[in-house]
Amino acid sequence: MKIKIINTSNHQLPHYETLASAGMDLRANITEPITLKSLERAIVPTGIFIELPVGYEAQVRPRSGLAAKKGITVLNAPGTVDADYRGEVGVILTNLSSEDFIIENGERIAQMVIAKHERAEWTEVDSLSETDRGTGGFGSTGVK
Repeated sequence: MKIKIINTSNHQLPHYETLASAGMDLRANITEPITLKSLERAIVPTGIFIELPVGYEAQVRPRSGLAAKKGITVLNAPGTVDADYRGEVGVILTNLSSEDFIIENGERIAQMVIAKHERAEWTEVDSLSETDRGTGGFGSTGVK
């Protein structure tokens, strides 16, 4: 699939690191470092603008290494870039650790997954079909 992109940064285009990668890394496009203190959040610009085909979205997700090693995550994970959005792709990063985290220009801060989606139509009914689980949720199936 071909996706139109404008890159206003000095960084390479997002790309897949391996043949089997689902996501492409997004890089910070900033003029000076951003310090994220504990529990702070910031919208970090990427310098890219995309045009997706209708029926697709770009999901912005955390990078597992930043999350595991530094406590840095995407606050609204996964963030969605809709097909009709034409603004700059920004990443809402938050620092869940107790230490400051400095974001440098060009740093890989998140990953983007392009995903096909369907549009749903609601059908209002008076009842739903029965299942073994029923209305059990939020841990009702156990942990082991």
